[in-house]
Amino acid sequence: MPHDETPAPTQAPPQTQTLNRSSAGSSAARLPAPRLPGPVDAGPAPWLLRLIAVGLVLAALNLRPAITSLGALLEEVREGLHMSGSVAGVLTSVPPLCFALFGVMAPRLARRFGAGTVVCAGMAAIAAGLVIRPYVGSTAGFLAASALALMGIAVSNILMPVIVKRWFPDRVGTMTGLYSMALALGTALAAAVTVPLTGALGGNWQSGLAVWAVLAALAVLPWIVLVRDRTPAPGQPAAVRPGRGSGAAVGSGAASGSASASGAADARSSEAPALRITRSRTAWGLACFFGLQATAAYITMGWMPQIFRDAGVPAGTAGVLLAVTMAMGVPLAFVIPRVAGRLRQQGPIVVVLGLCGLIGYTGLYLAPAAGAWAWALLLGVANCAFPLALTMIGMRSRTGAGVVRLSAFAQSTGYLLSIPGPLLVGVLYQHSGGWGLPIALMAGLMIPQMVAGVLAGRDRTIEDEC
Repeated sequence: MPHDETPAPTQAPPQTQTLNRSSAGSSAARLPAPRLPGPVDAGPAPWLLRLIAVGLVLAALNLRPAITSLGALLEEVREGLHMSGSVAGVLTSVPPLCFALFGVMAPRLARRFGAGTVVCAGMAAIAAGLVIRPYVGSTAGFLAASALALMGIAVSNILMPVIVKRWFPDRVGTMTGLYSMALALGTALAAAVTVPLTGALGGNWQSGLAVWAVLAALAVLPWIVLVRDRTPAPGQPAAVRPGRGSGAAVGSGAASGSASASGAADARSSEAPALRITRSRTAWGLACFFGLQATAAYITMGWMPQIFRDAGVPAGTAGVLLAVTMAMGVPLAFVIPRVAGRLRQQGPIVVVLGLCGLIGYTGLYLAPAAGAWAWALLLGVANCAFPLALTMIGMRSRTGAGVVRLSAFAQSTGYLLSIPGPLLVGVLYQHSGGWGLPIALMAGLMIPQMVAGVLAGRDRTIEDEC
């Protein structure tokens, strides 16, 4: 007979209980684990970050004295090595040529040896080149030794934004401003001090050029420590989009994210397909802007003292005028990146700097000696397009890997574009017998520089376009 009573629950066999407990355990494993107190990856030690900041400043101080010290003594070097105006034009075109050729090597060298090792070697190459070049006794040897120093400058140029993005992801604007200010200070110092320093060393132009190797040798020291250090740098989350909000916010997600999130982001970045950066209009705009501002800068550094000397200004005063032009970058190189980081678009800054350049070149054409100090100041403001370009390199990519690609592309392509400028100025100067045509060329280049800068300053990243 059937029974109406409900069957009593039966106990599951031991194997089933074990399986149930396993299932429960695996479900629990899928739940977020509670945050337990314990050691947290706080990133690099404060002393290491301070050492990197010191290394950046010392390296930046050495990125231009090899060029501006030569500009201050160009007439003496021409006489000593029996150079014509056209050959001197070639000499002033060597820096952008070396930056274009050697700059493309920087990303590969950094991947193989580390950015700190490459910058350390770069500082050593600068010191060696500056010691050798004044004493070789021939134009070819002078060019070869200059190329050695400029090779060190080229790779360091490329890796400065990379190191800032990697070690200071939450302070890109501030740190870019700091090393840009140091770069401007080194540029101005070499322009102002080289002539009187040469006089103090007995009037020997060789000694006046070689003495800058001491500063480069000093810059090697902090990077030696960083070469030995193996502390991992903070990761760069791929989801962070720099360039919006304040400069301090650039890359701030890297500082606030956990170590595991950073590692996952790095993994995603490494697995992502390589960017076809040549398809990016922003990258091309930035490369053209960088190249045109570099053209103006190297024409200024190489020829501006000669322009003033031919206008009747004494050699010492001409060097000081170049120093004033370069010194304008000391405060502005710190201010402009911070302001640029707070703007969604950097086009307005580009236009203001370009207009200052146009006014300065116009004055240099009409009254080079009478308004020399005013033109030097205005051209100094215009030359601050360089720190602006460096800041935009850091803002136009979301990841550290993207910044490496963009920095190498924009700087190498830009320096390649700037090669003809100083050479053409030398040829025009020699064949026209004056500075009218060269200065008109300099002023005319301000127009495409503003156009390219406005294009590069739009609020977008290369990942959006590639």
